[in-house]
Amino acid sequence: MGLLTGALYACLAVYLGGWYLGEWHGNFSLLLFILTLVTLGFWLAERYRFRPARERAAAALQAQQAERQGELARQGITQVDNPAHVEEARSRLLMQPWWLDWTAGLFPVICAVFLLRSFLFEPFKIPSGSMVPTLLVGDLILVNKYHYGIRLPVINKKIIANNDPQRGDVMVFRYPEDPRIDYIKRVVGVPGDEVAYLNKRLFINGQPVPTTAQGEYYDEDDARYRQRFTEKLGQVEHSILTTREAPPFVAGATDFRFKENCRYTGEGVTCKVPPGHYFMMGDNRDNSQDSRYWGFVPDENIVGKAFVVWMNLGNLGRIGSFH
Repeated sequence: MGLLTGALYACLAVYLGGWYLGEWHGNFSLLLFILTLVTLGFWLAERYRFRPARERAAAALQAQQAERQGELARQGITQVDNPAHVEEARSRLLMQPWWLDWTAGLFPVICAVFLLRSFLFEPFKIPSGSMVPTLLVGDLILVNKYHYGIRLPVINKKIIANNDPQRGDVMVFRYPEDPRIDYIKRVVGVPGDEVAYLNKRLFINGQPVPTTAQGEYYDEDDARYRQRFTEKLGQVEHSILTTREAPPFVAGATDFRFKENCRYTGEGVTCKVPPGHYFMMGDNRDNSQDSRYWGFVPDENIVGKAFVVWMNLGNLGRIGSFH
């Protein structure tokens, strides 16, 4: 069993190493699920087989020692064995081997992390500048997993409905073109909406979304100045950025599902959001690959609602909630 445990840890190390080096994409939810099942198996084996076997061996040793001492006592010998040595031998028999300590012993922790991450809150790290200035590269955020409903882990199937995504929500979802990758954008259009982004102005159902100019913003990631606006989308007021020299048209849109719902012109794009789907955009409007390029996000791809920056190692002032 020790050899098997060592082999399992070697496989885990290879998997995590390849994931870290970018050789393949990892599915952390699936990994946690597998680790929970494996450690559960070891925990059950420890509880119902290995530990009882060790306890029986320790009891047998104790009974054997008591029988020996009784026999010696009948012969008039009372000082033979050192009780400390006997207790040490019994402790060694009861001691959990390393391979159970690193499997069954970790089950409660791994199980708690799996349940917490699957049904309550999941941490994410912002990898790109598409949500600047709301979220910066390196922000560590928490995502509310139950806000949009309870979903089964790994397969992401909704089993209990809760709130529907609203315009203005910052949402984490599985990238439609590669569901192994998580994206974060802002909900701009909900099912049935007509979303237009023309000449760098956002329109919902034919009405312009209110915006107020806020001057220039220095984008540290790209070392350039961008135009900053306050935008009110639904009940949410937030900041967006545009780049003056960037063209308004969308170049390089993929052949996504329901693309027939969109019209691309030199001024931008207009899309009708299909049922059960959402139109997502980054707050850094000219530096975001979003629904303008790869289409709508289906409900089954939703991960949760982002709501707080819990850490930024380079800027502790970033800690706090956001909109």
